[in-house]
Amino acid sequence: MEAVITRPDPKTRLAEIDRAMRGRQLGQVRPLIAALLRDEPRFVDAWIAAARLEQMSGDHAAMRERLARALELAPNSPLARLLDVEALVYLGQIGDALAGLAAMESEAVSDAAWMSRLSESYTQCGAFAAAERCARAACELDPAQPAIRYNFASSLISTGKLEESEREFDRLIAQAPHDYDAYYNRATLRKQTPDDNHVAELRRMLAAPKRTRMGEVQLNYALALELENLGHYAESFEALKRGADARRAMMAYRVEGDVATMARIAEVFDAGFFASEHTRDETEGPVFVLGLPRSGTTLVDRILSAHPQIESLGELNDWPLALTGLTRGSQSKSDLVSKSAALDMRQLAADYLFRVGQRRLDYPFFIDKTPANFLYIGLIAAALPNARIIHLVRDPMDNALGMYKALFRMGYPFSYDFGDLAQYMRAKDRLMEHWRVVLPGRILDVRYEDIIADQEGQTRRLLEHVGVDWDPACLDFHTNASPTATASAAQVRQPLYASAVGRWRRYERELAPLAEMLGVTP
Repeated sequence: MEAVITRPDPKTRLAEIDRAMRGRQLGQVRPLIAALLRDEPRFVDAWIAAARLEQMSGDHAAMRERLARALELAPNSPLARLLDVEALVYLGQIGDALAGLAAMESEAVSDAAWMSRLSESYTQCGAFAAAERCARAACELDPAQPAIRYNFASSLISTGKLEESEREFDRLIAQAPHDYDAYYNRATLRKQTPDDNHVAELRRMLAAPKRTRMGEVQLNYALALELENLGHYAESFEALKRGADARRAMMAYRVEGDVATMARIAEVFDAGFFASEHTRDETEGPVFVLGLPRSGTTLVDRILSAHPQIESLGELNDWPLALTGLTRGSQSKSDLVSKSAALDMRQLAADYLFRVGQRRLDYPFFIDKTPANFLYIGLIAAALPNARIIHLVRDPMDNALGMYKALFRMGYPFSYDFGDLAQYMRAKDRLMEHWRVVLPGRILDVRYEDIIADQEGQTRRLLEHVGVDWDPACLDFHTNASPTATASAAQVRQPLYASAVGRWRRYERELAPLAEMLGVTP
């Protein structure tokens, strides 16, 4: 008699796949999913898992193909539809993504969880007003759910409703005192005062057992911000260093990889590259505002986008996504750099412009304010010869402190350690000097301190570089009501202030090792 082979049930097999995916064991996951789909071709969750695998592999067209099968089997699945929107965003099809979200919004009016997820998806599309609308509706439907209230409070930051956001974070903390991220977000919304601060509360929370490793990080960053507001600089830096050290200890990051990549970029995009003939796109509209984080890129973005002929699209992933979409199969960062130099530059420009075209309104110029685009200046110059490139420069110690003080949601892993910061900043300076040599006259360097000292003069210089007439509205940038989702969301809604210039001097003793690494003389 033949032995009967019994397989685990589909949900048990799916749980095994989920564990392997969380461990990023993609080579192991693919045959497991293939076998599950072969045995259970109508198991919707298996097709969704297959879509997630393609997402993790960076193949968003294949992701949509798997989701199409899931949606054939379950056309009303909110999860499959939301994932399909996410795939559309990565493919640059923002118009289709927004249409899908609008259709779901009309169906989700009584479902708080679905509404909250829609808010997150609208944020991915840069539709911050719609994100707030859905988050508000979700919170009204289920005010007792902390994750929903957190999403609502966060959405209010992007639309500039900072006082309401603080009230919502207060409510959230009362509901869920172990939501440590809420303490940090709340601390960023305004300057704390001796009569109105949360220092005692933060100290109590830090003394108590933490439920997550990140709790130690988030609470210390919040405490550092509030103590700095109160002028307690030594204590502030102690808290900041505790938080930064804890965050760095969680990372496997090695700055040497980024330093080598920047050196490789300069090697590949040399004078010979720019002396060669390249296909290109003569479009006039793009304005790239770039530099290190906390160097003043958001300030320049707000100044320029106050002009009636210039719109801001905020921080975008569209350039790196267009690039990686055309260089799929790269084995390493060095390989990607080499392949990128061999691209059809007109095709790269077309892919980028298609993506941003889904977000744009009818303005002659648009701003892509993504700091890390300084890595792609060579490609931008070759593919879009009429693009304006504005590079922000700031006193290195103030810039380094600004990055060290920021708890970034994603990216910038070099910012939590003095040695990493110094190596990265020096490598970035070398790359920028290379761009100036091989692309003379293409880059407008703007110093943050010069804007503070001569706002009108520097604003005129910026507008002249873009090619638009003077408009006094640019001096009142803080009244610009357009949404912003950067770490500077609170600061850019205030008039220009000089207190950030020379701020590092408050911590001169604590920052002495970093100053020495950067070659800064006290």
